[in-house]
Amino acid sequence: MSRDIRPPKPGEEIFGETIDGTEITRQSVTELVRDIIIECHREVHLDINCDLDFVVRSTGVVAEMESPDQVGDFVIALANGCLIAGVPPRKMTPPMAKENLSKKLQPFSFTDKVVFVGAVAGVLPPLGSTGVEMVANEMEGELAMAGIKEGAKWTPVDFRNPCITIDFGTTLDGRITSDVPKDAVNPFAKTIGNFCGLAGAIPDAIVRGSGLVDPRTGCALDVFGEASSRGLFRGRESAVVGDYVERCRKHIDIRVVPPERRRFGRVPVYADIAAKSGVFLIGCDCGENGGDIPKLVEIGAEIYRNHGLPVMNLVVDRVCADMALRLVDVAVQANLVPPNSSIGFTGRAAISGNKPYLIVDGIAERGIYDDPIDHLVFVDDGLGRGAALMGRCMCSLGKPRNPLGGVRGGPCIMKRRMKIGK
Repeated sequence: MSRDIRPPKPGEEIFGETIDGTEITRQSVTELVRDIIIECHREVHLDINCDLDFVVRSTGVVAEMESPDQVGDFVIALANGCLIAGVPPRKMTPPMAKENLSKKLQPFSFTDKVVFVGAVAGVLPPLGSTGVEMVANEMEGELAMAGIKEGAKWTPVDFRNPCITIDFGTTLDGRITSDVPKDAVNPFAKTIGNFCGLAGAIPDAIVRGSGLVDPRTGCALDVFGEASSRGLFRGRESAVVGDYVERCRKHIDIRVVPPERRRFGRVPVYADIAAKSGVFLIGCDCGENGGDIPKLVEIGAEIYRNHGLPVMNLVVDRVCADMALRLVDVAVQANLVPPNSSIGFTGRAAISGNKPYLIVDGIAERGIYDDPIDHLVFVDDGLGRGAALMGRCMCSLGKPRNPLGGVRGGPCIMKRRMKIGK
């Protein structure tokens, strides 16, 4: 979506850019948001005033920004776009009382029984902060976590705390949540880990080497789409794929972010603050701050020139799966993946093509779980689902009979929340 932002007009202040270098201003973001809201409602014949219940504003574009002030500018631009489109302010903030909700929602809200304390999907943000102080795109990680939990409700997997949620969009984000003892006074899980850095930008660089996509904004989906062939190469061709995967792997740096770093994978971080707060920052970079991206473009050009798209497709799937598994390995080494946890993925660089099959096989080989299928989910559109779920949380629209909060295998935490509310 950020590729569609119009260029800055004369006199507009550029306050940031996307990871592909698209410059953004407050006015351009405001206009984009306005147009999206109006066009989406028009296409499905809905009315903004009557049918729209709530708007959640967040973005992953902040991953490339220089300071929290720029993050604030972007969020303000999002809000202005909503207002210009005709969204009233009361539909963008949590209601102070049940009566402030629309009449159709009031019967389903627990606003009069519980207090919204900032927890989303049963998880509190990093202790003593919003999380943005530690990593710029923590907001996006929160929504991805919530969206994966919501998507898992359509599967047999009980995807509640503790869990590891990883979003493989252009940039990497996600959360690791804690277990919650049965006798704990606070029923919410804590955020004990965050993911940051590059994700889809890495396969994008390989594909740009083919010359088939825009050299600045082109991405892997432009060439391969959501689905890839299940066919496997054998013998010499398989060895060729493995060699290219290993060459790419040498440029991809995955580890706990060192405390002295202020950027990792181009994402602004304060790893020292995270460490003091008891939060592990696990990052994915290409060289240092994306410095080796051109080398991946060169490797991609060589693959396409010598072997064509089928081999490039296989290399991209295996590189992405290897990145996902290495992130899990770092979390395991930090003792953040207990036996009762679950792991969820969303984002194009983890759920398209053969990547899910490769990731499932890798998790099984590692022996993390007795039955990996009961602990793994792959969810489409995690951010969109997460935004909808955040709206539900802000309006206290819980579902005690089918809860998202609480611990895997445990009961709903609504009664404990009501007790605290009193």
